[in-house]
Amino acid sequence: MKLKILLSVAAIYMALVGLGLIFAPQSFGAGAVPADASAALIAYLRLWGSPLLGIAALNWMSRNAEPSTALNAVILGNIVGFAAIAALDVWGSFSGGRPVTKVFALIHLIFAVAFVWAWRTGMSARRSPSGRHG
Repeated sequence: MKLKILLSVAAIYMALVGLGLIFAPQSFGAGAVPADASAALIAYLRLWGSPLLGIAALNWMSRNAEPSTALNAVILGNIVGFAAIAALDVWGSFSGGRPVTKVFALIHLIFAVAFVWAWRTGMSARRSPSGRHG
């Protein structure tokens, strides 16, 4: 998968999750957020949607970037973020999380592996004579 496509898909995914947390936290968290959730819990969930929108914008704006230290930082940030959330999803699955957590674990693991692949491909491309980056 080309890095441009990966960053675009990740941006859209992060935007949807962020918007879901901001505008429909109870629906988005069905099975985890109680129907009688406190206003404080709803505000807390909405709060976490905001940085996801920021990450979505960062990924979207980086999708056409040339190889650079800044693009490497975006890729590394996605590796760390998606790997961490995949690990937390697995942990949640084994500690009583809702069944859909397994689906999210798989999605997040796929993103993490794809960004690792993009990182490795980019590193090998920079070492190759053509210097092309995908």
